[in-house]
Amino acid sequence: MPRTLELHPDRLLPADPSVRAIARELYASVACLPIVSPHGHTDPRWFAGNATFGNATDLLLVPDHYVFRMLYSQGVALEDLGVRNKGVDPRAAWRLFAESYWLFRGTPSRMWLDWVFAEAFGMDVQLSAETADLYFDTITEKLGSDAFRPRALFDRYNIEVIATTESPLDTLEHHAAIRAENAREGGWQGRVITAYRPDPVIDPEFEGFSANLDLFSGLTGEDCRTWTGYLAAHRQRRAFFAAMGATSTDHGHPTAATANLSASEAAALFDKVVAGNSTPADAELFRAQMLTEMAAMSLDDGLVMQIHPGSFRNHNAQVFERFGRDKGADIPTRTDFVHALKPLLDRFGNSQDLSIILFTLDESAYARELAPLAGHYPCLKLGPAWWFHDSPEGMKRFRQMTTETAGFYNTVGFNDDTRAFLSIPARHDVARRIDCGFLAQLVAEHRIEDWEAAELAQDLSYNLAKKAYRL
Repeated sequence: MPRTLELHPDRLLPADPSVRAIARELYASVACLPIVSPHGHTDPRWFAGNATFGNATDLLLVPDHYVFRMLYSQGVALEDLGVRNKGVDPRAAWRLFAESYWLFRGTPSRMWLDWVFAEAFGMDVQLSAETADLYFDTITEKLGSDAFRPRALFDRYNIEVIATTESPLDTLEHHAAIRAENAREGGWQGRVITAYRPDPVIDPEFEGFSANLDLFSGLTGEDCRTWTGYLAAHRQRRAFFAAMGATSTDHGHPTAATANLSASEAAALFDKVVAGNSTPADAELFRAQMLTEMAAMSLDDGLVMQIHPGSFRNHNAQVFERFGRDKGADIPTRTDFVHALKPLLDRFGNSQDLSIILFTLDESAYARELAPLAGHYPCLKLGPAWWFHDSPEGMKRFRQMTTETAGFYNTVGFNDDTRAFLSIPARHDVARRIDCGFLAQLVAEHRIEDWEAAELAQDLSYNLAKKAYRL
């Protein structure tokens, strides 16, 4: 017999009954707040075209590297899951996933998926080999209905605003279509904005970097093989992104290194990079200089700057060659912030008009480096527990290791940073429950008052993200 799927109303709240009672009350006050999703990787064409999602595999399995990295670690071939393989039978891929669902016990993916299965699709039995076809048929049938089109789901889960992430080389035609729909009388009013992610034209080690510069030139009319033309092209595209709703930029560099070269030194380094004569050290220095250049531009145009360093991207060379980026083979690395950020902070750190949000995959930096930096420099804020640490224990560690030094108000609430659309409400629900539990413990220990915890619960769930991302 299939086992029952039931989401406990007190899941993730503290086990101590007296603390749980406080957390339950706090959570009830924020559970239905609108979702602000200020950084993520959902596809804007979903909201522009509002087409149906297809089938269960297309929506819940193929785009989610959290899911298939676990399956791959247990010997499941990515091709068999439908990754870069249009010829695979989606039902067969789903059965393979269902047969291995037990692998996800205790993981955040299990929590998010169970929430989606129960709350979004009304499933009341657990996913397993026995229930694989029931799940596939039920989910696929519902995805074919108007109630499960992207815009309907956006409205159903009370998403106030969602930011996608695009390269400077993206023409943003889907965002233009969304804005036209918003402006049409009686049109859908969902707010979908973009964010400027310039890595393909900033990182000399990004595949196709040289060709990307030529595309950058063609798109902007600037000569992006000259330093002045290259910087002008960035300013032009940033202005275009802002016109399409962007309030932020995003930078996924291997490290947090910054530099503050003179104009002549920066131009000479750029010439070396463009000529293809750069070393790995030159590439690192160029990325470092460009973080400082981007900060200078943010002071001019007001875009909030996000820095997501510390991932060894595409660690599995064979998987990268066969399947491309974002296939579950990115691995966290040790990250220095104190020395790495100093050149940028020497120049801009005391500015109250610049806003830089720092993320990390290196939890050892929370208390030692990040909280002290954000607790001092006016331009710095701490992004939430990210990626591998976007989990109940990761969220708790983030609060435990940063609050005493940086406080709550040098953090920016929660962002889901996901490609999996239906995991957005699931992830925000987890974050709200964990934060309410953390606040309840402070109340129980008489470290804050109950009314302060109520205000903080609202801020952490909603207000801080809107303020930090200038939404």
